Amino acid sequence: MPENNQDVIVACCGLVCSKCGSYINNKCRGCRGERPVFRNCKIRKCNMDNKYDTCADCKDFQELRKCKKLNNIISKIFGFFSETDRIESLNRIREIGLEKFKSENI
Repeated sequence: MPENNQDVIVACCGLVCSKCGSYINNKCRGCRGERPVFRNCKIRKCNMDNKYDTCADCKDFQELRKCKKLNNIISKIFGFFSETDRIESLNRIREIGLEKFKSENI
């Protein structure tokens, strides 16, 4: 488990990777790692193309639920199995900033 802000890994989509079983079990190093599990992730590509830290930085969507890359059936299934509400995490990041969000997730 993370011990400080630098140990908290947040994916482009708002998932706290450092709390994910795949990350903890060293099966995935997050979407910014050398070998992301989902290399072809449209969310990851969009963030990289736009040089965003996370989707919270996106100015195209005031309401992130309207983004079809972020909010679709695959994303909903992923959220169900990972027991996360990534859009709420992203909204929290927008509200308090990434570093404070990381502090809340130590």
